[in-house]
Amino acid sequence: MYAVYCHCSDCRRTTGSAFKPLAGIQRSKLKITQGHEGLLIFGDVAACHDVHCRVCGSLLYSAVDGGRYHVAMGTLIDAPKIRPTAHIFVSDKAPWHEITDSLPQHAEHA
Repeated sequence: MYAVYCHCSDCRRTTGSAFKPLAGIQRSKLKITQGHEGLLIFGDVAACHDVHCRVCGSLLYSAVDGGRYHVAMGTLIDAPKIRPTAHIFVSDKAPWHEITDSLPQHAEHA
């Protein structure tokens, strides 16, 4: 549906980075076909939560409001067909990080 760079403190905390490149997808469109036992869920499984790899700890995706998942683009093996088009939650970005591209910057959601 969309791809952005999120600079909110939650995304920074879960990735250990200055921002999280994410791709938004409807929950009904994402299917886990194998490896369910390798997933580690933090949060309310019926509401908003983060899903990590039980082996390496990588953040795979987050369940967010609006019936969507935010897939962490850095965990994708193949190059995604979608590219981030904006920076969001720039009002909460790490003070030591400088955004140097020309993409639109939004204080909160786009």
